[in-house]
Amino acid sequence: MKKTILITAVIGFIALASFKMKEETYKADTKLSSLEWNGKKLKGEHNGTIMLSSGEIIINKDAVTGGTFEIDMNSLTDKDLTDPSYKTKLEGHLKSADFFDAQKFPKAKFVITSVTPIKEAKEGGYTHTVKGNLTIKDKTNEISFDAVIKMAEGKVACVGTATIDRSKFDIKYGSKSFFPEIGDKLIYDEFIVKFNVVAVK
Repeated sequence: MKKTILITAVIGFIALASFKMKEETYKADTKLSSLEWNGKKLKGEHNGTIMLSSGEIIINKDAVTGGTFEIDMNSLTDKDLTDPSYKTKLEGHLKSADFFDAQKFPKAKFVITSVTPIKEAKEGGYTHTVKGNLTIKDKTNEISFDAVIKMAEGKVACVGTATIDRSKFDIKYGSKSFFPEIGDKLIYDEFIVKFNVVAVK
């Protein structure tokens, strides 16, 4: 009986070790990766970029199974304003306590919790649905978005667009969720981030 238990335990250990050996970590290339944001208000919109500070994607049996990414909130820049003074003013405001409070919370974080292939994915369309936990200003909420995930020659590329509701992260400035009578100073709660993340083996 004891021998049977021992053999079962050894087999289980070998199976677990074999599973772990197939798991690989790909490091995000922060120079090749890009994040572009767009936020809208009642009378216009702004767009710009923000950078990954680090990241990794977990691969198991040729499939993405997880990943963790950190975003440098102090790298946030505006791209649509041509007047340097207005550009600097907007960037400073977005990094201030009114919005992302980058001095106090210099990093945002996204942790993948599941990656599900899209059944009957159309050619050239999204291939997977990604779910994960996004942390901004020490507030964590689950988000979900579709992405194109491709693997080839020791690289993984993830491309897609995530829609984020800033009110869930206690970003109140100009939000109708917190100030119902905001009128024409309204800034919409949802903003989008288009991403192209490249990770290498």
